Amino acid sequence: MYKTVKPTTFTLPLGLIDDINTMSKELNKKKTQIVTEALEMYMDYQDLQLARERLRDGTPNISADEFFRELGA
Repeated sequence: MYKTVKPTTFTLPLGLIDDINTMSKELNKKKTQIVTEALEMYMDYQDLQLARERLRDGTPNISADEFFRELGA
């Protein structure tokens, strides 16, 4: 997970807050952990959607070898 954290304030619908509270109690996890895991899954999903869109629209791609070579690895 992340080595550093930053307190963040945002608003959520009351029903979602109720769901997070219920899940926190049932899973014996902190609410922060539940929200972090959910956001990580969502970001992974969105990354996949962007990759699929790039494949569909013809955005040029490079091989893994080229990628690492450009990084100097």
